[in-house]
Amino acid sequence: MILCLAVTIGFNNTKHLANAQGLAVITVMLVTTCLMSLVIVLVWNKSIFIALGFLIFFGSIEVMYFSASLGKFHEGAWVPITLSFIFMVVMSVWHYGTIKKYEFDVQNKVSVNWLLNLGPSLGIVRVRGIGLIHTELMSGIPAIFSHFVTNLPAFHQVLVFLCVKSVPVPHVEPEERFLVGRIGPKEYRLYRVIVRYGYRDVQQDDLEFEKELINSIAEFIRSGGADQNGFVEGSEKLSSISSGAIPLWEEGGDGEVDGPASPNKEINQQTVAPQRKKARFVLPKSAQVDAEVRSELQDLMDAREAGMSFILGHSHMKAKSGSSFVKRIVINFFYEFLRRNSRGPSYAANIPHASTLEVGMVYQV
Repeated sequence: MILCLAVTIGFNNTKHLANAQGLAVITVMLVTTCLMSLVIVLVWNKSIFIALGFLIFFGSIEVMYFSASLGKFHEGAWVPITLSFIFMVVMSVWHYGTIKKYEFDVQNKVSVNWLLNLGPSLGIVRVRGIGLIHTELMSGIPAIFSHFVTNLPAFHQVLVFLCVKSVPVPHVEPEERFLVGRIGPKEYRLYRVIVRYGYRDVQQDDLEFEKELINSIAEFIRSGGADQNGFVEGSEKLSSISSGAIPLWEEGGDGEVDGPASPNKEINQQTVAPQRKKARFVLPKSAQVDAEVRSELQDLMDAREAGMSFILGHSHMKAKSGSSFVKRIVINFFYEFLRRNSRGPSYAANIPHASTLEVGMVYQV
């Protein structure tokens, strides 16, 4: 609103406003025509000659209007070009900083062998509960984990490295949403879970998400980690798990069994939230599993009953010493300003603040 008022008051001339709007509109039409020609070939699988005919016919008309609008650059048409350049710079800085951050994560991730050499206790004190570590990496151990245990040598008895990914499809079927894998031997109680959402999927609230997450890990344990739809990445095998497949029972505070946990079950948050600490997951006595699997499942259920903590990385980007002046300005000032004034990942909004732990770390890029 402020920008529109500033442009209107600054021009004080409808002719200049019309020139600015004309260049903006014809540029959108020209870009749309170019993208439409790609759609004809890549999406509709039509002949490239049809796409070229479409591009030449409509593009030639729009190019004439575009060139005529550029001729009025000094009469108001400079406004959309200037604004476009500013927005392009902002997006380029954000994209550059995000790539550098991801490259730092990849280059500084901890190998699984380092983790295995620590032994089942990981060289630290294992306390009751589940530690849910959010990471952008789909393989390896994030540097934030080693940074945390180096400064505070204690962690939960069950560790889950959680990666939430958005995929370029509208919806992801529930049976394909969770990819579960194991890191190291069974006694380490380390798991990797990749959760996939389509761009039109609505992410669940924290209560429903916790239930589906625990059920997916439990089903992975019960099936022995073997799934014909799984795939191998590095030394880890990730399996597609249908959430809620294992018959875990949820007991209320009065001791009555409410029934098997189901991802399709509607939950009234107002009635569930006050009883959250009383709800617990137990194994049904009729479950046909061997002793080793039952022991691992029982550890998972005990850890869930003790509570779940969400560990988020809070990174600060800083250019390396010796970097160019432009890079220091872009990373230390522009990107950090954008990061501090931008919202976090969408899944972070559903995480209960009382159970959240942020680990700060400086990224030298």
